[in-house]
Amino acid sequence: MAIKFQYNKTSLGDMRKKLQMRQRALPTIKSKESALRLEVKKARDAASDFEMQLQDLLGRYEYMASLWGEFDGGLLTVKNVDIATGKIAGVNVPVLSGIEFEEKPYDLFSSPVWFADGIDLLKRIARLGIEYEVYMRKTELLDHARKKTTQKVNLYEKVQIPGYEAAILKIKRFLEDEENLSKSAQKIVKSKHEHSQQQTV
Repeated sequence: MAIKFQYNKTSLGDMRKKLQMRQRALPTIKSKESALRLEVKKARDAASDFEMQLQDLLGRYEYMASLWGEFDGGLLTVKNVDIATGKIAGVNVPVLSGIEFEEKPYDLFSSPVWFADGIDLLKRIARLGIEYEVYMRKTELLDHARKKTTQKVNLYEKVQIPGYEAAILKIKRFLEDEENLSKSAQKIVKSKHEHSQQQTV
């Protein structure tokens, strides 16, 4: 990205303002980037933890797999998943507020004894699965924001700040050269004027 400027004092002032603005903003953006990096790790770890809990829970009840054929899948449904919005380092992220299940009544006498435990198990599995999905979404959003913030840090550090510094230096040198030429021209005019006055005397 080439920085456009003109060789005059107005442009020099403008370049200085832009440079100062970026130099002041850079530490804030860097701290936001490191905060986002930490939050991405936390969200990823939480999602991984929920996934492990889910796998562990499924593994513990694997011996019941043959019994699930008897189970009526319509006895339990997820009626509502309440997701609020929270902010982490200025990024809107989903926060699980609650899960509402709907249980259909079943005949306790004709149904197998383990149905009550089966419903409880399904609730726990559903809750862990939903928590995992929420944390995965949170991770995606935070990681996207972190990438954009990293790009901005790189843009400021590697492109804009050095670019504005170089532009300021070029303008200053140009103005100094112009001033030196002007002084030299004035000296030449003055010496010619003095020389012509001496000849007339």
